[in-house]
Amino acid sequence: MPIPSLTSQARPGTFQVEALNERGETVPTAIAGEHALTLYLDKRELVTLMTLGAAPEHLALGYLRNQRLVADIGELAAVQVDWDTGSVAITSRSLAERGVTIWEDAARSDALTGRLGRRTVTTGCGQGTVFGDLMDEIDRIALPAGARLTEETLYTVMDRVRRHESIYKVAGAVHGCALCSNSGDARGEILRFVEDVGRHNAVDAIAGWMWLDSIGGADKIFYTTGRLTSEMVIKCAQMGIPFLLSRSGLTQMGYEIALRVGITMVGRCQGRHYLLFTGRQRFVRQPATALA
Repeated sequence: MPIPSLTSQARPGTFQVEALNERGETVPTAIAGEHALTLYLDKRELVTLMTLGAAPEHLALGYLRNQRLVADIGELAAVQVDWDTGSVAITSRSLAERGVTIWEDAARSDALTGRLGRRTVTTGCGQGTVFGDLMDEIDRIALPAGARLTEETLYTVMDRVRRHESIYKVAGAVHGCALCSNSGDARGEILRFVEDVGRHNAVDAIAGWMWLDSIGGADKIFYTTGRLTSEMVIKCAQMGIPFLLSRSGLTQMGYEIALRVGITMVGRCQGRHYLLFTGRQRFVRQPATALA
């Protein structure tokens, strides 16, 4: 399958400014970056995201995938980020090879226009709008029934995320997401770690990376520092990942959708504490002696 060509335009994660502390001293202080990035699909504006800029190309791809605006990555020819204009130009293969935009294809145009015309304001940081009906694809998602998460692997993920170098430790003001392995000797290993000013940006950037490299989610674990809302649960399910962890809590709709799609959702993951909310049949508790 052909994949799009990508620029490589990551921005620095932090910037130095001067701040005055409680003793009246001027101290150099790191703050998180924040940049406006407007997505264009075949020259038509879709949305402007506020982002750290750490993985803008993957963010653009993940946004298209998770918003169900493009179904097949083979439809895309290029993703080009230009920070001088604060934009990312996403070019379809149809436009690149035949000079016909996605918007000029009657069947595609009608479907896209329908999605773009229906918006849901969400609790997302850095985004806030979801195109189309959030529930459209829920009942068609089938997560692997045989997948299991052991308590030992859960603790391994929690520990590795805690010790991972991050912008949050330096500057705060960001959310982090991690894609972790749940197979073989690599169980609990962090495969991809992304931070952004919004947790939805971070999950979209990981989704874009998975989409680009044809990485499946059946043997993966997803960890986020943010709360588990309905949209976070849906995005995790769309990536085919059966396990969703967070150091934060969850919302009522996030809980109800997790039950509906069968995700194993664990919240309040800090230290040796966790709360298993849904998908108990996939979770394997272990005696304390086995975890010592």
